[in-house]
Amino acid sequence: MTSTNGSTSTGTNSSTTLITNIASLVTNDPSLGDRSPLGLIQDAAVVIDGDRIAWTGDSREAPATDNRVDAGGRAVIPGFVDSHSHLVFGGDRTQEFNARMSGRAYSAGGIRTTVAATRAASDEELERNLTRYLDEALRQGTTTFETKSGYGLTVEHEARALRIAAAHTDEVTYLGAHIVSPDHADDPAAYVALVTGEMLDACAPYARWIDVFCEKGAFDGDQARAILTAGKAKGLHPRIHANQLSYGPGVQLAVELDAASADHCTHLTDADVDALASGGTVATLLPGAEFSTRAEWPDARRLLDAGATVALSTDCNPGSSFTSSVPFCIALAVRDMGMSPDEAVWSATAGGAAALRRTDIGRLTPGAYADLAFLDAPSHVHLAYRPGVPLVREVWRKGVRVSRGADGGL
Repeated sequence: MTSTNGSTSTGTNSSTTLITNIASLVTNDPSLGDRSPLGLIQDAAVVIDGDRIAWTGDSREAPATDNRVDAGGRAVIPGFVDSHSHLVFGGDRTQEFNARMSGRAYSAGGIRTTVAATRAASDEELERNLTRYLDEALRQGTTTFETKSGYGLTVEHEARALRIAAAHTDEVTYLGAHIVSPDHADDPAAYVALVTGEMLDACAPYARWIDVFCEKGAFDGDQARAILTAGKAKGLHPRIHANQLSYGPGVQLAVELDAASADHCTHLTDADVDALASGGTVATLLPGAEFSTRAEWPDARRLLDAGATVALSTDCNPGSSFTSSVPFCIALAVRDMGMSPDEAVWSATAGGAAALRRTDIGRLTPGAYADLAFLDAPSHVHLAYRPGVPLVREVWRKGVRVSRGADGGL
């Protein structure tokens, strides 16, 4: 993309920029364009003022600006909001994946392998790994990232993970309750006391959220309630790994505690679906996990038809979903979870924002951050229509061009 004088536009925080010649623009504002949830505008333009969107609309009505960028007839969408990832870790679990694809089932116990590798890694190694995957996701259109601790499981290692994460994203989640630490395998109650006491005190200053893996082999409903309630008392807002591997109390607990998100939601009763539809908790679906574990797909159609808010995220982690690609997850959701392309794109942008309880991301409307992804395609539908193809051409975050995906660089 070039400015009108032929030079490459890099974005600026001190002037206004018009992006025009957009084939189709996803705004996620139903008052605009075709009045759908995507607020789709054809032959569109966007004005950026500093780090925010100042105007969106028909290109023929665009106001004058300091700079002008030609989108080349591409589609433009909000940057993806990945509201669930685990990116502070050491090592990998290639052997586990290989064995599982050869017939061994996935269980929560594999997390212990990553715990050992993470504890052994240096701060520099963990940060290098984190930034590698954040950059990888950015090139694929993700402009907002949530990431968690959960691979340290001691006071020192959990606080370290969150300190490193907080240097790179505002959306940081304390997940000391990922599994019971191997150090407390014979005394889970003592570990819950640690997670809700000394570990929480050390970790709370770095985090916005608190999470718990409420599942057989991890934490039961009573333990999860105690952990999340303690976090709320420290000013952290709850989110829950819920109902991934089996039916359980996680979703009901999430709604009861006004958690921002119940994540996975694979095994749901009618009562669970009704609770999500009537409460303020987003159902965050993570199809990369089902793909990588050959598990049952979440039924997105059932949730959407009931009126629940659905988000799509990657669950990027070294064990059960080692993908940073939101476009890949969109394609899976459309192919195997009953979502339309429009619903999947909304869930990966505005839905992710809702799962983080934010209104300044996931949409392209005045006042929102100027986080945009340019697709080498005339429509957002191509994200599902052309699975596996690197369609993200450019990424802008807070009004600055930060990635040119097709050129392979930042």
